[in-house]
Amino acid sequence: MPARFQAVAWDIDGTLVDSEPLHHRALVAASLEFGTDLRDLPDMAFRGIHMGDVWQLLRDRLAPSLAEEVWADAINRHYVAGRRTLRPLPGAVETIRALHRQGVPQVCVSNSCRLVVDANLDALDVAACMTFSISLDDVTEGKPSPLPYAGAAERLGLAPETVVAVEDSATGIRSARAAGLHALFLRTSDNGGVWAGEPKPDGMLKALTDLLALFPAEGAISLKS
Repeated sequence: MPARFQAVAWDIDGTLVDSEPLHHRALVAASLEFGTDLRDLPDMAFRGIHMGDVWQLLRDRLAPSLAEEVWADAINRHYVAGRRTLRPLPGAVETIRALHRQGVPQVCVSNSCRLVVDANLDALDVAACMTFSISLDDVTEGKPSPLPYAGAAERLGLAPETVVAVEDSATGIRSARAAGLHALFLRTSDNGGVWAGEPKPDGMLKALTDLLALFPAEGAISLKS
């Protein structure tokens, strides 16, 4: 473990914001536009499932002439329109702003598209605290590939092991660990607070505010984007 960590790479969905309810509402509203009523589905029917896989699961229920790209664009449009209903996870905004005041570089690394990433950061009102963000549109492979987190460390100009990644899923932990970052697993009610996968994270967080202990104010550094 390095003596001092120098930056934070945040996952967003499920780590900083509880976005799954809005994702589901956007899915239902967009599908209704094209004549398919999905209101029979449970609210969390596709929690943690990539939208491309959701398309495959629902393909038989959607209009044969409907293109995946058109459907996905409609979902994203509804998501962006509903972003003001999003709520941060406990301690998310406070922790981000505290680190920003200390001069700790922060980035977001997400498996969501650019529109959704920007909508989430806007809803949380923390975009100004981020050095940059990486969306699924910005990489050739998303998580669990190491590419998103490896790219974040490279853009920061830092050794991967000095960057702390905060994740709530096995997919994200695998990505961060494979890229060489110090990967912390956030225990939430949605993931059950229990880790059972491989590789194991480098540590656990019971609360997002616990992250501040790794960044004493006098040890913070500042990077320009």
